[in-house]
Amino acid sequence: QLQLVESGGGLVQPGGSLRLSCVASGFTLNYYAIGWFRQAPGKERTRVSCISSSGSTDYASSVKGRFTISRDNAQNTVYLQMNSLKPEDTAVYYCAAAYGIGWCGLKKYDHWGQGTQVTVSP
Repeated sequence: QLQLVESGGGLVQPGGSLRLSCVASGFTLNYYAIGWFRQAPGKERTRVSCISSSGSTDYASSVKGRFTISRDNAQNTVYLQMNSLKPEDTAVYYCAAAYGIGWCGLKKYDHWGQGTQVTVSP
């Protein structure tokens, strides 16, 4: 059974950092693109960042320069390092997987984790 589990969320002050982890089980991440998405209360879910199976990355303009996505295929894990956090980064963060090669920004993500809450507040 394909499963994704996020962790690493929490409460942090503005300007602080968090590292989110997305651990896959039941399948090998090597052949999947992985995306990080977030959803704030009353807002639509949006893609924050993604990484292709080849390792190429993409970022939303709102997080570019502050967030870094990376993957460790040996650990079957994808990370999202979030620095210089702002209150507007507060949301539930989800990771999702899409099988196959190609740019991660065009993928249809069909395997989702349960999410982890990130709250940025003084």
